[in-house]
Amino acid sequence: MKLLSQILIGLVAIEHLYILWIEMFAWTTAGRKTFRTFPSELFEPTKALAANQGLYNGFLSAGLIWSLLIGDQLWSIYVAIFFLSCVVVAGIYGSITASKGIFVKQALPAIIALAVTLSLLL
Repeated sequence: MKLLSQILIGLVAIEHLYILWIEMFAWTTAGRKTFRTFPSELFEPTKALAANQGLYNGFLSAGLIWSLLIGDQLWSIYVAIFFLSCVVVAGIYGSITASKGIFVKQALPAIIALAVTLSLLL
């Protein structure tokens, strides 16, 4: 179960690194393809705002990666629970305020990883 938890945490971390890349470095190119409902003329003027969002996604990813590198198993689990919970909250908020698809793409994978990680405490 520990290996499954680590794999799921790694996948969520990779997803948020990908989001970081889109929002910080490819907002006007890959961002247009990813966020199709966003008005095309707003990509350039919102470049700095997107980069800021990307930075936050990077922090989430960094926290999840950090949790995988911690030697103490209990501390590792607690750090993972914190950062996965942050992803879940952000995903739920995003699904309410921006797009329902965010729940499936971001919150749901984090919820699954969180459930598996929490099971390690039992």
